[in-house]
Amino acid sequence: MCGIFGLVAKDNSAFPPKRFENTLNRLFTLSETRGKESAGLALQGNHSIEVFKQPVTASKMIRSKDYRNLLATSGSQRPLAVIGHSRLVTDGIQLVHENNQPVIKQGIVGVHNGIIVNTSELWVQIPTSQKEFDIDTEVILALIRFSLQQGKTLIDSIQNIYHQLEGNASLALFFEDYHYLLLVTNNGSVYICFNKSKGIFVFASEKYILKTLIKKHKLQDIFTQEDIFQLKSNSGCLLDLSSLDFKRFSLTDQNTSSFSILKQENNFQIVDHVVKSPIETSNITPRKKHVLIPQDIKEHFQKCDERVALLKRCKRCILPETMPLITFDEEGVCSYCNEYVKAKILGKDRLLEELDKYRRETGQADCIVSLSGGRDSCYSLHYVKRELKLNPIAFTYDWGMVTDLARRNQSRLCGKLGVEHIIVSADITKKRKFIRKNVLAWLKRPDLGIIPLFMAGDKQYFHYANVLKKQTDIRLLIMGENAFEKTNFKTGFCNIKENKDELAYSLTFLNKCKMALYYAKEFLLNPSYLNSSLFDSAWAFVAYYFDSHEYLNLYRYIPWDESQAELLKKEYKWEIAEDTESTWRIGDGTAPFYNYIYYVMAGFTENDTFRSNQIREGVMDRERALDLVREENKPRYESIGWYCDTIAIDRNKTLRAINSAPKLYLLDP
Repeated sequence: MCGIFGLVAKDNSAFPPKRFENTLNRLFTLSETRGKESAGLALQGNHSIEVFKQPVTASKMIRSKDYRNLLATSGSQRPLAVIGHSRLVTDGIQLVHENNQPVIKQGIVGVHNGIIVNTSELWVQIPTSQKEFDIDTEVILALIRFSLQQGKTLIDSIQNIYHQLEGNASLALFFEDYHYLLLVTNNGSVYICFNKSKGIFVFASEKYILKTLIKKHKLQDIFTQEDIFQLKSNSGCLLDLSSLDFKRFSLTDQNTSSFSILKQENNFQIVDHVVKSPIETSNITPRKKHVLIPQDIKEHFQKCDERVALLKRCKRCILPETMPLITFDEEGVCSYCNEYVKAKILGKDRLLEELDKYRRETGQADCIVSLSGGRDSCYSLHYVKRELKLNPIAFTYDWGMVTDLARRNQSRLCGKLGVEHIIVSADITKKRKFIRKNVLAWLKRPDLGIIPLFMAGDKQYFHYANVLKKQTDIRLLIMGENAFEKTNFKTGFCNIKENKDELAYSLTFLNKCKMALYYAKEFLLNPSYLNSSLFDSAWAFVAYYFDSHEYLNLYRYIPWDESQAELLKKEYKWEIAEDTESTWRIGDGTAPFYNYIYYVMAGFTENDTFRSNQIREGVMDRERALDLVREENKPRYESIGWYCDTIAIDRNKTLRAINSAPKLYLLDP
């Protein structure tokens, strides 16, 4: 989930201090795409391990005076080893120094990419150590030390721990009592360049980072592109920092742990450089749990619910009369049903035939799979790896509204399947500020057609997916777009009617122009939209509607079935939300908020369109669909609270403003 990297120079290396510093800084900034919420590094020299970290981006940290002073005093040591981290926060708020990485615990200093989802169970196994921080990395370091204290070897300890942990974990570790760098991964998110004769060792979370480092930072005198190799899933390596002797081991094969590892006679001193936080605490809003909803808000929703139940609905599906651009025939069947064209499933044989164009027999990655953490994308990754026998890389664009639940599910899948996971992280603090400004602007003049603006920040996904294809030299992008998820009303509220086979981003050029004009009109009527988010929103529009969308949709070839969620729960302990029984949209932090708006103002949500499409496809009857949406459309107050806390708006004030907005139905008959 984050970016880890490292640089080691032996005493006879070809790296003078200035070149070492420049290379390290370049590694830092290249890794920043994987996380921008904090940065840190640990330097192991002749006698000490110096740790320096701050809750800022890597780019900002390396410009700080304290960072430059640290490298000035320590950078000339040889041998010198550095491990670094660019963090995407998943647990443990970054304003707490100990939650940032590198993490220090019982004489071990480590950086970690991934999420461990069973930390509570792991802590129970350590009677000699207590949980001190709010970050999952801590338990791994404590387990290693406990195992060593029980007389196990370092490699045996690592193997035993990885056998127990659940989730995705790539680690780089220093020890106060061993002069080694240990690298280990269960999903292959570690790439290495090594030139022993010139005394240089480099690693990073992505191959592209090392390729760029070599090409653009003029390291061709030391490495070539062919020198880059992957530390495969469920494997590790030990690097002797004195001799640069390099030894690999397997996490599953006990026979690879036989080589000896010497302890230091004198322990390295671990020095944690704590500096004053360079950011304001007001920029980060702690998330509250178990929100209490005032009675007036609950009563208003109940009144809306009673009136919505009286709306005229299609006799075939369940769409209400408030659906935009809807008409009914003499039999009471809606225009969406009458114009619906059933999805054609092409079949697995056709899929295998298509995939033969892309398979690589070398064992290298041959496809990229979009992974949101939701049920459709998680099942897609499972199917691609287990059933189709491809070698995927999972890809996520994290724009700040990917929930912690979704991140944990991503980690579960990638860890168990041994799949490399590349995350492109936006500047999440900035993205959330943009959302906040647009939500507050919308509340001044509520308009159902403008609600997708709240999700504009995620639309650069397609841009970064295309970039990743070029970076990895992989031609095939696989997505799991469920045909039932088509929601015509989002464009319909802009008075735009999609064609029968159109997806949201494949509107005709004329309809795209109509969409742009609709938004321009609303922006002029409500100048609050003309804020600092405007450029990002414009880029999102271009990326979504005009960037290439060349990919293979898995669900064009195999049928989607809700039982797939049960397979995920059983096979991967896939997690569902606490505030709904539905397995749909639980990884999207925005959905509970905007669906509350749609229901209160228009009398339906995405759930109504989803179930209606299932009825049209013949996989669900109308009575069952009505029963489901009655439950699914209930407010997810816990998730709405998370959303409001995350973008720093007042939850109750916001809900009251939504409740006061004009409705498409009469609240009082």
